[in-house]
Amino acid sequence: MTPHEITILTHLLLLFQDLLPLTLSLLQPPHNPPMHVPTLVPHTPTPLTRSRFSAEAQLDFTTHCNYSCFHRGEQEEPREQLMNKLAFETLYADGFRTLTTVEVEDDDDDALHPTHLPPWTRVKHRRMKRQIYGADGRFNIQGDNFLLDYPFSTAVRISTGCTGVLVSQQHVLTAAHCVHDGKDYVHGARKLRVGFLIPPSINGTKTGLIPNKKPLVRWVRVKRTRVPKGWIQGPQEISMDFDYALLELRWPHRRPFMRLWVAPSSDNLAGNRIHFSGFDSDRPGELVYRFCPVEEESSDLIYQHCDARPGASGSGVYGRVWDNALERWERKVIGIFSGHQWLEIDGENRDYNVAVRITPLKFAQICYWLHGNQLDCTPD
Repeated sequence: MTPHEITILTHLLLLFQDLLPLTLSLLQPPHNPPMHVPTLVPHTPTPLTRSRFSAEAQLDFTTHCNYSCFHRGEQEEPREQLMNKLAFETLYADGFRTLTTVEVEDDDDDALHPTHLPPWTRVKHRRMKRQIYGADGRFNIQGDNFLLDYPFSTAVRISTGCTGVLVSQQHVLTAAHCVHDGKDYVHGARKLRVGFLIPPSINGTKTGLIPNKKPLVRWVRVKRTRVPKGWIQGPQEISMDFDYALLELRWPHRRPFMRLWVAPSSDNLAGNRIHFSGFDSDRPGELVYRFCPVEEESSDLIYQHCDARPGASGSGVYGRVWDNALERWERKVIGIFSGHQWLEIDGENRDYNVAVRITPLKFAQICYWLHGNQLDCTPD
């Protein structure tokens, strides 16, 4: 069997494994009530001093969390404290910064803490090799038919060494730690760029003749970066809960993008699985795809054992969720891959890769960043 045939077979197996849980889930689509999204009301931005860009990018982001940390989001946080975390900082290409405080207009206090997740379930765990769990289950995505096709085409590179996902014609969602360490912006955020993969054949090289030829990257400058104040207060203080940022490109792109969605309980994901594609550092020049079941979940985080390495941070974590309006399963971004976390529960360390889940409040915030208004910010 030729290398080209092996590549085709691998991709067919990949697609089969990806579609199997969807086929099974179609038999019993969930009957989800419409998700309520609070209204985020921003105040007039306040000018800040220019950034020093003194931080170092940390691609291998690891945190530790104990029992109280894991259950922190289930406690009703004072509204003032929550509003402070939902405030956001805007960084412009020239280094100028502003701080925008917000209020949430909602008569339903439950909307501020709509977790409704199943309680932590104790399962048997064993220590595993860090970030690669057992056999490596990642797939290299190669060839025009895959690199330029949805959903793989929504993955982009971030010039600081991370990954991002296209969520509009001009916006990229990524991890906050890729541009800010909690105290200051990283060096690379001064001239931040987003890279779009260009398959070799588009540049005059026939991929069938040179199967190992790496795709090229077309870089686009970032005009504006937004980071939630919950992250800027200090990443260790709040773990990974607010590890997300939105980048606005200088020019629109023409590729398909993936829409945001409020993360449902894993029971309402097709096959109970999440998926994401990123630029893992141990496979330079390659787009790497993986999928796996959700192991555990808290009000703000999704715990899983998807194989990943540094560089995958900021990948858009998506699942197939039931779209009530379209009456079908659709891929939606429901989280952002953050990194690695050790959970200490009852004296036992549990090892996970972690994604930040998009809650209704985070959805309202990011959606405002995308549209500049709340009219378009409903998940249905």
